[in-house]
Amino acid sequence: MRIAFKLAYRNLIGAGLRTWLNVLVLSFSFVIIIWAKGVLVGWDHQAKTDMAQWEIAQGQYWHKLYDPYDFFTIADSHAPVPEAFQAAIDQQAMVPILVAQGTIYPEGRMMPILIKGIKSDQTLLKIPAYKLDTISDAIPVVIGANMSKACHLKKGDRTILRWRDSQGTFDAAEIEVVEVFSTLVPSVDAAQVWIDLKTLQEKLNMPDEATLFSFGALEHQPAEQGDFLLKTTKDLTSEIDDMIATKSKGQAVFYGILLLLAMLAIFDTQILSIFRRQKEIGTYVALGYTRREVVGLFTVEGAMHAVLAAGLAAAYGIPFFIWQSKVGFTIPMDTSEFGMAISPTMYPVYSVGLILSTTLIVLITTTVVSYWPSRRIAKMNPTEALRGKIQ
Repeated sequence: MRIAFKLAYRNLIGAGLRTWLNVLVLSFSFVIIIWAKGVLVGWDHQAKTDMAQWEIAQGQYWHKLYDPYDFFTIADSHAPVPEAFQAAIDQQAMVPILVAQGTIYPEGRMMPILIKGIKSDQTLLKIPAYKLDTISDAIPVVIGANMSKACHLKKGDRTILRWRDSQGTFDAAEIEVVEVFSTLVPSVDAAQVWIDLKTLQEKLNMPDEATLFSFGALEHQPAEQGDFLLKTTKDLTSEIDDMIATKSKGQAVFYGILLLLAMLAIFDTQILSIFRRQKEIGTYVALGYTRREVVGLFTVEGAMHAVLAAGLAAAYGIPFFIWQSKVGFTIPMDTSEFGMAISPTMYPVYSVGLILSTTLIVLITTTVVSYWPSRRIAKMNPTEALRGKIQ
């Protein structure tokens, strides 16, 4: 086997430009596959991190009737805070949130929104709730940058907020935007205003009630607590997982095309090599090589394209990956209306597993493609091969 590797290496280097063209094309496949996969892994990491920091923490409890995609459930999706949650709330390990429907009237326009109440002293989520502890003759609210852009409200602006309480009575009051925060998570930004939890409970006539709870590190997480059901991080990030899975399938087609082009070049090279090196093959057999050993030699020779390609890809790919992980990949479109946490600039994440798995896939594929035409050697007659004729 050691001799086979030496002969294969010598033959590849001796082939000159033909070998390096194949290696160059194959190295492109290495780099592009790893880079594209790294972008998806980076998106997945960034999106879930942002959602954890801004919205879900390490999980949530939802009221059993609550469905964020069905506005008809929101009016009834509230219940008193379970006593079992009170200790975690006092320790800042859990944040109660009350959700209600409302309407604002910026610049005389009517705009339906969600009103979300949150404790002003909470520190679990990155929402700047502390700004709600502001003295004003209007109700202090904080909104996201996309919400600010949609309703043309900026810090210091005032407008009218209308709501309906638990008895079905409509009421309204003036609100003042005390802070505009920037986030990549649309579910805490789009068409919603955040106000102090106690204030919202009083306005809705729902004392000590909440719609959902975001929690941090809890020792015990029962699947159900009173009227509230546990939603794990996996449940809450399932949309991102589905999107990543869909993108991965689409990229697999692209990867297949890249590998097909590279493998076609190697396949043609092997066919040509066997045709032109008949005397050499016959000499190997005459010197005592078995047909299996000769087939193995040509298979190793073809597979070594992947080894050389990996080395070449590392030479220019590693600096490229390092540069990309610092500057990121900017999406040439507005991501604010995608409906999920997508950063306009994605920073690829490259793991050892990703690099090794890609290298292994390309190496196995190259070996198979190299072995396929090499099987023809087993059918050759040594005498005819020495004369340069294939039987």
